[in-house]
Parts: sequence; structure tokens; C-alpha cells
Amino acid sequence: MQELADLRVRDVVVDNPALLILTGKGNKMRRVPLMKNTLTLLQHYLQEHSLDKDWKKDYPLFVNKHRSKLTKEGIAYIISQYVVSAKKISASMPEKVTPHMFRHSKAMHLLQAGVSLIYIRDFLGHEDIKTTEIYAKCDTELKRQAIENAYPTLVDSNLPDWNKDAALLEWLSNLK
Repeated sequence: MQELADLRVRDVVVDNPALLILTGKGNKMRRVPLMKNTLTLLQHYLQEHSLDKDWKKDYPLFVNKHRSKLTKEGIAYIISQYVVSAKKISASMPEKVTPHMFRHSKAMHLLQAGVSLIYIRDFLGHEDIKTTEIYAKCDTELKRQAIENAYPTLVDSNLPDWNKDAALLEWLSNLK
């Protein structure tokens, strides 16, 4: 979340390939590609807030109502306001939504889409792939699919209906 709060206008690269330059823990920089829809939204945002001027490249990308750099607390507040609105529409909305939940959800969606853990590691800015592997361990559906793919013919889908075998059912019911 701090990476988002620290973004400056210069950190948005709209030229192809469009990307964000994020500065993480230990001042480590990484480049994260922008999806076309996100790029379009960012370009409109830059124009709408007159941030598309060269002399504004050192301005914070996101500001609060006082025109100061957005803080982690400000981001959490904005999310909480959207959660309140979403609860009016959906009863299944969690009581509390944290910025980290967005990060976790994005990682899980990338994993479920078949993106390599190496790319997810780089996207999240993890130093060690073992940190990213936690996401792979969380997804039981992917585990089920992997097992089914490894043993596709293990179970014949044309199994007989054992409920019609009276002798077998009687024998099973006499087991104690």
C-alpha cells in the first residue's frame, strides 16, 4: 500500500510498454506492466487532474482533499467508504476489507489464470519465490485440477450404478 501512496506522476510510463515504476521496501524499484484498461483510466486521471504537464512530474500521483500526498490511512479510509457502499448492495461483503486483500486477490487471480509463480513474484516484489509459493498453497481448486490433469484416466466416468446390484447391497449391509 505504501508503494501506491508513494507514486509520483513520473512513475507512470504511458509509452509502450506502459508500466508503473514502484519503489518497495529497501528502496528496491520494480517495473509493473499496466493493463490497457488501467492505462486508459490513468491517462484520463492525469488529464482530469492536469498532471500531464512535464513540470508536474514530481507531484504525487494520488492526493487527498487537501492536495497532499495520499497516506496509507487515507487509502484505508477510501476503501472503507466503498465497503460501506458495497454492503448496501451485497450482504456477502466482508465486514472489513484491507488493502492487502486486493494484493492477495490479484496474486490468486494471476495464479488461477496460469501465470507462472516467477512472474507473480516479480509483480508482487517478493525477494524470494518461497514467499510467493504461499499463494499456490492456498488454492485448493488448483491443486484439484493439477491432480486430475496428472491422472486423467484414473477413474472411469462410466461406473455402474451400484444401487441396482441387490446382492452387493445386501452383502454390504450385513458387514459389521
